[in-house]
Amino acid sequence: MARGAVGIGLIGLGTIGTGVVKVLARNAHVIEQRLGIPLRLVRIADLETSRDRGVDLDGIKFDSDAEALIADPRVEIVIELIGGTGVARQLILSAIERGKHVVTANKALLAHHGGEIFDAASRRGVDVAFEASVGGGIPILRAIREGLVANRIESVRGIVNGTTNYVLCEMERNGEDQAVVVKRAQELGYAEADPSFDLDGIDAAHKLALLAAMAFGVQLTPKQIPTEGIRGLTPIDFDAAREFGFRIKLLAIARAHRDAQGGERIEARVQPTMLPERSMLAGVDGAMNAVAVTGDAVGPTLFYGAGAGEMPTASAVVSDLVELAREIRRGAARRVAPLSYLPEALHELPLVSQDEVFGRSYLRFTAQDRPGVLGRIAGVLGDHAIGIESVLQKGRHDTASVPVLMLTHPASEAAVRAALSRIDRMPDVTAPTRQIRIEEG
Repeated sequence: MARGAVGIGLIGLGTIGTGVVKVLARNAHVIEQRLGIPLRLVRIADLETSRDRGVDLDGIKFDSDAEALIADPRVEIVIELIGGTGVARQLILSAIERGKHVVTANKALLAHHGGEIFDAASRRGVDVAFEASVGGGIPILRAIREGLVANRIESVRGIVNGTTNYVLCEMERNGEDQAVVVKRAQELGYAEADPSFDLDGIDAAHKLALLAAMAFGVQLTPKQIPTEGIRGLTPIDFDAAREFGFRIKLLAIARAHRDAQGGERIEARVQPTMLPERSMLAGVDGAMNAVAVTGDAVGPTLFYGAGAGEMPTASAVVSDLVELAREIRRGAARRVAPLSYLPEALHELPLVSQDEVFGRSYLRFTAQDRPGVLGRIAGVLGDHAIGIESVLQKGRHDTASVPVLMLTHPASEAAVRAALSRIDRMPDVTAPTRQIRIEEG
């Protein structure tokens, strides 16, 4: 290995790992010009060693022994790209114990076991970098941790799952059922064989847990985040959104609620959301991601780019390699805490309950086409102080049940839930009501 070079070991030569090999080879010269020393990929471990990835591995030791890679004295930084929360956790902790810096894109692992991993790294005097875990190639974590460090963050709202954004955009564009679009997304490589983590909002909740920690210093687990995926949305919801002037996005939302006495609570949720067509987030199409961050000093900012894929995610992984290599070159500890806040400053904060969330809603009722039904629905809403802003009725009079589409005036979530509980028990209502919350701007 060249004098002064930093040795890299890669665990996991899948799509992203292959992208890392490509970026390190393609951009070796420009990376060395920026870093001052070369990065050398000296070893790779993967269970599948016979498949051709289409990259040149000449001079790189390649086998299935991840523990031997971690023990190799030439390896100073270990990249973990196998995913999951079992084996990956053990390998990362093993690397840390041996005094190796770690780069990972594993948001699920960090969302569930980040405290344990960061504590181990702190005790051992090494760092864990994870820019690729949220937003793919978008440098959103580094922006919050460093670029926006002067701000008290007020809110973070993001489209952080490219699979669901692709599905929603295609449903809107073509009027297709969700199952048809999901199948196409799988064929194009946008969706996994089992897309549940994406469609049910779980992936977005993992990412929001990390974003909330970075933005507010709050210790939050994915299980604490109210999470609703995109299942159950139909083409008629997109038609209604268009008529009402909105687009539907799966949004990850975190906000700080601060009172005059200095108390703070955190609102966090993942759910399908209607956004005004004019808003910046509403314009994010296809498999792209975007995160809007508002700070008290900087005001609103928007970070946009490819949220997944071989090369964008590899870009983020290699950016972490460069940051850690700079530390190795300086012989210094990391300049900033991995979660932006010092470990002792991370704390639990009370959460704003879903019942307290206040805003407008889109409601899709399915009711029998009979005189007086709409009036009875409106009456229940009125009983709960929920005003009606607009109404659309779709379907023919000879159809047994028709959709009734409605926008409400602002109301508390508690009031909406109570009203819908009553409405869905009405004999003329033939299916559970679909609610989509509306974000202003």
